Amino acid sequence: MTIDTRALGFGSGDRAVFACDPWTSRGRLFPSDNSLTRSEFQRDRDRIVHTTAFRRLKHKTQVFISPDGDHYRTRLTHTIEVAQIARALARALKLDEDLAEGVALVHDFGHTPFGHTGEDALHEVMLPYGGFDHNAQSLRVVTKLERRYADFDGLNLTWESLEGLVKHNGPLLGPSAHGSGGHGGEKPVPQPILDYCALHDLELASFASLEAQVAAISDDIAYNTHDIDDGLRSGLLTFEMLEEVPFLAGLMRDVRDRYPGLEASRFVHEIMRRQITRMVEDVIGVTQANLSVLKPESAADIRAAGRVTATFSPEMADTDKAIKKLLFSRIYRHPEIMRIRAGASQIVADLFGAYMSDPSLMRSHYWVHHIAGLEDAARARHVADYLAGMTDTYAIRVHGELFDQTPDLR
Repeated sequence: MTIDTRALGFGSGDRAVFACDPWTSRGRLFPSDNSLTRSEFQRDRDRIVHTTAFRRLKHKTQVFISPDGDHYRTRLTHTIEVAQIARALARALKLDEDLAEGVALVHDFGHTPFGHTGEDALHEVMLPYGGFDHNAQSLRVVTKLERRYADFDGLNLTWESLEGLVKHNGPLLGPSAHGSGGHGGEKPVPQPILDYCALHDLELASFASLEAQVAAISDDIAYNTHDIDDGLRSGLLTFEMLEEVPFLAGLMRDVRDRYPGLEASRFVHEIMRRQITRMVEDVIGVTQANLSVLKPESAADIRAAGRVTATFSPEMADTDKAIKKLLFSRIYRHPEIMRIRAGASQIVADLFGAYMSDPSLMRSHYWVHHIAGLEDAARARHVADYLAGMTDTYAIRVHGELFDQTPDLR
């Protein structure tokens, strides 16, 4: 895919007509005065960075549990990598960089300890009470659970940031619904999202802004790359296994041809940087082509386009699927990872049962003195909030305090 370098926004300070404009934002649920020094989207990004939820990401699993080593990605380092790629894409496409970065920084706030394993376990025990969804939980964190400001719960982010958080993977209602949709037999929209939209309509049937879309595809680029890096570090992946994906085989061939005999650590980095570059350039080229056909005159035209605007080419989409298949078979379903997953699931299930039976055990929960009198569904949602906010290290420590035996996650 060729790129029109004349259309790139590097250093120009220009904002495309289809970008979100912070000066004409749809505003916040709770009106507030404008800042004299920052745009509304800058304020959102800054609020996100200064949260407890953001700090907790440093002790939450991406793929490998933290005792495995200090150099593996955590939710925090993953989030920073996503934000860097999102900002680069936003700059190239003349979007609002602060909004794209903010959506990237907040997108994993709702993740539980122990990565997707913890989410699956919490969803399982929450099924009688409406289930658990990390995207909906992210919304709860920024609209309710962060308790920092005198005038409101949550962060009181702009409509555009909240829309990007909820819909960065696509609409949740209607014929284009992605994942949680309620159409075509798919699972319904999580109730926390519906509850918030009753107060502040995020227009769940439309696509999100282009800033949110580049944040979403940056997530794919980041974890495809760093899960390979971490997999090689762990020994679960080998260079021979990477040969299964022609795209990766080609990158390794390029590096070997240019740097014969390069030491392994530098060899890995040279592969990873090329992978990110090729994927980013592919997204820029495809998005430019899509924009030339769509000819949007506003951010509203992006939302009404009926399809994703920022995406991979068909060839790169096939590569993306092949990389995910490799990671799934070689890492995510590796027997050693499955053993650790089983232990992490037990910790989450045990803690949920303990807190449902005795909510007073949640000593630091802000509603701890009122939960015991709630109906089961309301109590379960508070327990899920508390559990989802835990770091890996805290969950393991508390389980050790409450139970005679805690699974070994090393």
